[in-house]
Amino acid sequence: MGGVKQFLISYVATGVVFLAIDAVWLGVVAKTLYRRELGSLLLDNYRLAPAAIFYLLYVLGVVVLAVLPAFTADRWTTALLNGALLGLVAYATYDLTNQATLRDWPSVITLVDLAWGTVLTAVSATAGYLVAAAVLRWTA
Repeated sequence: MGGVKQFLISYVATGVVFLAIDAVWLGVVAKTLYRRELGSLLLDNYRLAPAAIFYLLYVLGVVVLAVLPAFTADRWTTALLNGALLGLVAYATYDLTNQATLRDWPSVITLVDLAWGTVLTAVSATAGYLVAAAVLRWTA
């Protein structure tokens, strides 16, 4: 079962899960850590446009590279493993580039972000797949 309906349901389900979990992380858990470690580099408030573009593009990547392959394989573990790998690579790209190019980039931020990106993307891809599969079965 493929097509536009599968893609759209997967995109919305994955996006809702990703945004909900990341909002809790950024608003509660990471806020203190980032403020302590990155201090003056941080804005007082997020810039909405770049954040929205990131989320729209990243969720697209999660769906195309993790969720849809899970439908092809008919295995939720494909979403989990592909999501984990995507999260690791994507968050490593950001953090390791910062660590390589910015003065005083804290290693603890890199380590925490790599773990967070891996877990967040794996969980979001898996939940997105499971929710979309259930909705598609229910509406078939």
